[in-house]
Amino acid sequence: MHLTPKRRIAATIAAGLAVATLAACSSAAPAEAPEDGSLGTIRVGALPVPAGDMLTWVDENLAEEAGLDIEWVEFTDYNTPNPALTDGSTEANLFQNSTFMETYNSQAGGELVAIGEVYLPAAAFYSESLTSLDELEDGATIAIPNDPTNEARALEILAAEGLIEIAEGTTNLDGITSNPQDFAFTEVENATLPLAIPDNDAVFVTASFALPAGLTGEQAILVEGNDSNYFNSLVTTPELQDDPRVTALYDLLTSEETKAYILETWGGLIVPIAE
Repeated sequence: MHLTPKRRIAATIAAGLAVATLAACSSAAPAEAPEDGSLGTIRVGALPVPAGDMLTWVDENLAEEAGLDIEWVEFTDYNTPNPALTDGSTEANLFQNSTFMETYNSQAGGELVAIGEVYLPAAAFYSESLTSLDELEDGATIAIPNDPTNEARALEILAAEGLIEIAEGTTNLDGITSNPQDFAFTEVENATLPLAIPDNDAVFVTASFALPAGLTGEQAILVEGNDSNYFNSLVTTPELQDDPRVTALYDLLTSEETKAYILETWGGLIVPIAE
């Protein structure tokens, strides 16, 4: 989908801001409604796929009737959207699940809040040599994300398949309590995981990075189920959680029209929240 310059505002927020800096930053205050009665503009941080495309579609097809103007601020990693929201560069973001948000709040001293779940970016295992995780041999190499939320997600799926055992609350490799086939795990930055597929027996890739790389659910050797706990939410600050722009955006993102668009566009790899 072609995105206009208005929608694709390049993000220049540096990754890894110090916790002290984050705590000192002030969040954006609720905006006064324009005199024409419209809700005004809301800036939303997101990765290009799928949330950037989703926000663009909502803006072009539904937002005007609701009196809302959506500008999405483009990010290419998971580290920068929350600092941008904390310091007021955006009013909301759409890229993370509640566990990721809570981890950020805990580590950075943030107070971000989830308005509600919107969609599941179903993660999957990919392989060039296998057709099932059952085919993994002793000593097989497995690449997984290096952030706590998605690393836990990958390990939970492997444990559910009976391939390893993990301790409750596991977020990294230290939580593996049994690895009978002596799998060799490699922790990799999310954005580069698609590139790791040729060099590993199995690679865990989330939809946000699988889709831009041309990976599909049909190519996966295992796709995360719809009962996942990792649905992404619309997130904002405490000051803006009742802002009409935020609540209107959530209503549009979870409308029947948007749900139909999600299913038609991504064929099951992106799953809209059910009623």
